[in-house]
Amino acid sequence: MKPRLHQLISRALTELRDAGTLPIDSLPEIHIEPPRHAAHGDLSTNVAMLLAKPCRKPPLEIAKLLAGRLVAPGFIEKVDVAPPGFINFFLNSGAVLDVLPQVLEDGPRFGTSEVGGGRRVQVEFVSANPTGPLHVGHGRGAAYGAVLANLLSAVGYEVCREYYVNDAGRQMDILALSVWVRYLELCDRKVALPRNCYQGEYVRDIASALHAAHGSRFDHADAASFPAPAASDEEVEAVVDASIEHCRRTLGDAEYRTLHAFGCQSILDGIKLDLADFGVEFDNWYSERSLVEQGLFGKALDALRASGYIYVQGGAEWFRSSALGDEKDRVVVRDNGIPTYFASDIAYHADKFDRGFEEVINVWGADHHGYIPRVKAALKALGQPDGKLEILLVQFATLYRGGEKVQMSTRSGEFVTLRQLFEDVGRDAARFYYITRRSDQHLDFDLDLAKTQSQDNLVYYIQYAHARICSVFRQLAQAGQHYDERTALAAIGRLTEKREHALAALIARYPEVIATAAGQREPHLVANYLKDLATDFHGFYNTHKIMVDDPALRDARLALARAVQTVLANGLGLLGVSAPAEM
Repeated sequence: MKPRLHQLISRALTELRDAGTLPIDSLPEIHIEPPRHAAHGDLSTNVAMLLAKPCRKPPLEIAKLLAGRLVAPGFIEKVDVAPPGFINFFLNSGAVLDVLPQVLEDGPRFGTSEVGGGRRVQVEFVSANPTGPLHVGHGRGAAYGAVLANLLSAVGYEVCREYYVNDAGRQMDILALSVWVRYLELCDRKVALPRNCYQGEYVRDIASALHAAHGSRFDHADAASFPAPAASDEEVEAVVDASIEHCRRTLGDAEYRTLHAFGCQSILDGIKLDLADFGVEFDNWYSERSLVEQGLFGKALDALRASGYIYVQGGAEWFRSSALGDEKDRVVVRDNGIPTYFASDIAYHADKFDRGFEEVINVWGADHHGYIPRVKAALKALGQPDGKLEILLVQFATLYRGGEKVQMSTRSGEFVTLRQLFEDVGRDAARFYYITRRSDQHLDFDLDLAKTQSQDNLVYYIQYAHARICSVFRQLAQAGQHYDERTALAAIGRLTEKREHALAALIARYPEVIATAAGQREPHLVANYLKDLATDFHGFYNTHKIMVDDPALRDARLALARAVQTVLANGLGLLGVSAPAEM
């Protein structure tokens, strides 16, 4: 409906411009939306208000000029003009119902498009350091990234879902140290875990697995000779670094790498299993260590050196990022020759575009906001045009149980894991509630609400609408009656009730909702739409009997119900939420 209406408005504007009635050089962007109140029609546009300034005419006058040319018998029943310049369209009942045959013919394809034109886009999300199990904060990024990737695929992009595995760097050394200390305890060594190491019970589990697999292999004579504990907060990190060095020296490079890899792989295996059980799959798991092994790290830094963006100061190599929009320059290689985390980021992002992705989307936690200018500066220095990298921030979620905030601390091991969450409230509820708000907005997750079976629980309410329709068709079969789609579609003219037309009009909006949600990177629009569709269907079901004695009216209402069912299933599928047949 909207494309046809858009065409009519564009043609009317062109005619008025060519006649000299509206002095405009180019046509404005035409927005067509459902009005806030049903009494104002099916669709509305504010194009007259956009033209008021360039045309130097009151918007109401422009709206009346346009309305007089917007005639389409069989499509538009009535056009109204309302202050300060809205043009409201009341569509012919037949036009509203035209969407039903399309939905039933397209089935699972309804709502998809080719807007993306097959462009290759990479969506990198989650990418949590493999230093512990995924917690509820990671879960929101996982749900958001997965749904965004689904939406982009639905509108015609070729999407690669990628997880960047930070399997190098200091945090992984701290994990290796933490595992070794817990392992030494199993070897009856009297050792103490340094402050700021990983304290969670999962570290003991990894240490137990290491001991079971390798016995006393990593227990050396001087293993317990750790540096003295930190005497003050200022000494904590220095003691951790000295303890890591003690671990390296005691085990030797080869054994240390084995210990390091064992801890990393144990965590990574758990992350992969948790995400798979959460319904989140990746096309590629990209190792940070591979950047050095493949020479990509050196390649990226050499390119920056050649372009004059690297200088040496204090024995370290600095990237001149302040010249490209960052607040200050950044170290890429420390004075001890060890690359920084940022240096790995530069090499990784350079390789993304070397792999042929036309667009790159990063889904990061909101705490990474400060990294955005420096990464974009690096890509600019490497010759990538602005706009090819898009970074979307995800705020963490706060859990509430019994009205009380659930306290969490990752380093201390006091946190709710993603698995605990979706095993508690169910995968569907977790997936759905994670994307009910804009990703950059704070999310309060009510665990108790997510488990209720009531209208207040949105995911239950939406799924119940789908199950309710399935129940109608079961009742039909149990009554020995048959639904024939061709016969039903031939009878849709019998749908004359306001609620029936409202449902059809809402169904017609679904493709645009999907396109908008993908283009604006806002999956919550789909959740909100499904809530509205379920609400309208429940309202229709409660006021209009579907299984009426009149066969033609019954079949027409069954066709309408089937269309609602299809859209609910399609939308829930994009969200990674099931569409149950029974509840």
